[in-house]
Amino acid sequence: MPMPTSNDHRATPNGHRATARAAADFLRGSGWAEALGGLDAGGWPDGPDGPDRPGGPDGPDGPDAVRFLAAGEYNENYRVRLGGRDYVLRINHGTQLGLADQRGQHDQIGYEFRVLELAAPSGVTPRPLFVESAPADPHLGRGVLLMDFLPGAPLDYARDTATAARIFARVHAVEIPPDHGLVVQADAVGAIAAESEGLLARYPDHPLTRERDRLLAFRDEILALRDATLPLFADEPPVLVNTEVNSHNFLIPRSEAGGGAPASSASPDAPGAPDAPGPRSPAGGFLVDWEKAVLSTRHQDLGHFLVITTTRWKRDHVYDEAAKRAFLRDYLAALTGRAPGPDELDGARERTRVLERAILLRALSWCHMAYYEYTRAERALRNAETFARIRDYLDGMEWLLA
Repeated sequence: MPMPTSNDHRATPNGHRATARAAADFLRGSGWAEALGGLDAGGWPDGPDGPDRPGGPDGPDGPDAVRFLAAGEYNENYRVRLGGRDYVLRINHGTQLGLADQRGQHDQIGYEFRVLELAAPSGVTPRPLFVESAPADPHLGRGVLLMDFLPGAPLDYARDTATAARIFARVHAVEIPPDHGLVVQADAVGAIAAESEGLLARYPDHPLTRERDRLLAFRDEILALRDATLPLFADEPPVLVNTEVNSHNFLIPRSEAGGGAPASSASPDAPGAPDAPGPRSPAGGFLVDWEKAVLSTRHQDLGHFLVITTTRWKRDHVYDEAAKRAFLRDYLAALTGRAPGPDELDGARERTRVLERAILLRALSWCHMAYYEYTRAERALRNAETFARIRDYLDGMEWLLA
């Protein structure tokens, strides 16, 4: 999907205000607001005139009950006050899953809504309430969904790893019906290699040709690894996997994780905020941002969680081998209700190690693609921290691949 340009209304405070107004009008007109008790300008944690102004940084012109929360590259989130409770209105602007049909149309927001419906029994994901895939107002993009607002701060690897293991176990234990309607990745390593090749081929005029050639060579290594390890995954049933399990897609309420101040602000795509009142998690935290979920091997999530490109992305953390095995031990214990045996733990570690290598290829291929987009003059939405990490990973590619 092309990156937003300088004409994109989402890149401006005025755009946030206009979208907040459009969202309020839509919530009234659709009946969603009435079903949940009506738009409620009062009752915000800081009051209607506090520092958390309507529309986030936009000032008092936006509707009091709808406030800009955060935005990523494919979605933006607005915090909505309805009937004395907080919800998140998620507005979609594109798909990363290749869901577009021959006309270039897609129902990414409907797909994410379905994923959240399936994940709901886990108790560790946002509860979806309503969805509209074709809103009339252009400010509402290519579809909107309304879901619970969840409390919490981003995951801290130093103290929340066991909580993450419990969250994964609850998600991966969810029963998936035959008519699930989700993308299935039966061959996760092959699918990741193909996705990575597509990222590397996206911009033929990319200036970093040496890095592209190195990553294409690494792709060949991953395909050889896939062929050698296919029997490891042959009898493994597919489960619901998130595929984007970085620290800021977790929300850990500190009152449930040993207290203390929130580690930092929430992810741009995360429908929650530090220490806000709201639903409680049976695992001590939540996993959010489900736009790229698929049915696949559980080790895709586990490998993504442990791989160095994930843990260093926001936190500069690196798991050693002992810590990785401890995480998998906690995961298997939470999944089965018993301590895993040595062979069971060794098997999980072997499978996870394969996915770590494949996901390393995808992460670096994405950085290569994103470097091109971040260095285009027409790109309006830039995150300096993200670009710094992209450059860090590309400059240190050989160390990461070792």
